Amino acid sequence: MIDRISTDVEATQSQNPNAKVPADLVTTSASGLDPHISPAAAEFQVPRVAKERNMTESQVRELVKKHTQGRDLGFLGESRINVLLLNLELDAINK
Repeated sequence: MIDRISTDVEATQSQNPNAKVPADLVTTSASGLDPHISPAAAEFQVPRVAKERNMTESQVRELVKKHTQGRDLGFLGESRINVLLLNLELDAINK
């Protein structure tokens, strides 16, 4: 597992060489089906997503911000972003 994660970190780092790779980009949930990522993972991907979708980074960041959910009841869990909902909005904008 350590070797796989190390390899994944190296591959992911090549996408954004100046940023630290968030852990949730190179690990998986128990089921591997979690639709959420951390705000750090979303921010790491902003330059690539903006380029691929012909958008500015600030436009993508605004959508990330819009889809960021805070902690439940203000103290349970962590902030998160539902990637499915974010991608659906990105798709709707690019049509």
